[in-house]
Amino acid sequence: MSFLRILCCLAFAGADGCGSPAIPPVITGSSCTVSGEEAEPHSWPWQVSLQDHTGLHLCGGSLLSGSWAVTAAHCSVRTSHRVILGEHSRSSTGEDVQVLKIGKVFKHPRYNGYTINNDILLIKLASPAKTGVRVSPVCVAETGDNFPGGMKCVTSGWGLTRHNAPASAARLRQAVLPLLTNEQCRRLFWGNKITDQMICAGGSGASSCTGDSGGPLVCRQAGAWTLVGIVSWGSGTCTPTMPGVYARVTALRAWMDQTIAAN
Repeated sequence: MSFLRILCCLAFAGADGCGSPAIPPVITGSSCTVSGEEAEPHSWPWQVSLQDHTGLHLCGGSLLSGSWAVTAAHCSVRTSHRVILGEHSRSSTGEDVQVLKIGKVFKHPRYNGYTINNDILLIKLASPAKTGVRVSPVCVAETGDNFPGGMKCVTSGWGLTRHNAPASAARLRQAVLPLLTNEQCRRLFWGNKITDQMICAGGSGASSCTGDSGGPLVCRQAGAWTLVGIVSWGSGTCTPTMPGVYARVTALRAWMDQTIAAN
C-alpha cells in the first residue's frame, strides 16, 4: 500500500464535532502487516479501554457522546468495570487518562452467544467524560448509510499482536482493512455464519485479534470518521488472510437510538 497520510481537520467535523480528531491519525504502508502499526498517540480520541478493578485490559470500545460508549456484547461488561479514556500507552503512568465508572449496561436483547449475532452493548457512564484534544466522540453510521465492499477503513485496539502473544499490546495500534460485501464474505470465507447484523473487513494482510473485541472499525464519510463496525469475532489464530467480523452498526443503529433515548 502506498504511503497514506490522513489529515482530519476540524473544518471537516461531523455532526456535533464527532469523528474529527484534534490530533490527526497517520497511516503508513506498515499498517497492512498482521499486527498493523502503532497509532499516532491520541489520534483516535474515541478509543476506550475497558478494564477490571486491577487495571487489566479486557476489551475495546468507542465513545459515542459525553455520557455513552459502545462495545461488544460478548465482552460481558459489568458495572464493576471501568472505562478508560485518553490512553495510548497502557504501561505509562504519566498519561492524563480519565477513569470513569459505569452507571448501567445495556446488552442487545437478541444477542446470541452461540452465533455472536447482535454483538453490541451500550454503556451509560456514571459521570460524563470531559471531552477535549485527547477525548472526543466518534460519528455513528446511520441506518441508511452505504459502505461498499473494497472501501478502506481502520480498526484500532490494544489486542494481541499475534495469537499466541503473552499479553495485549502496550501501545494503541491501528490497521487499515478493506470492507467486504456480505455476499463475498459468505462465499469466500465464513459461509452462513455471516448474518445481516455483521460486516466483514480484512483478509488482506492485517487482522483484529484477542483484546481488540468491542473496539471500533471506522470509515471516512463526508470528512468525518464514522463508526461502521464493532470488533466481534474471527479466526481463532488471528489469521491475516481471513477477514474479521464486526457487528454492523447500520443494522443496529435503531436499537442504539431507542436505548439511549429511553435511558
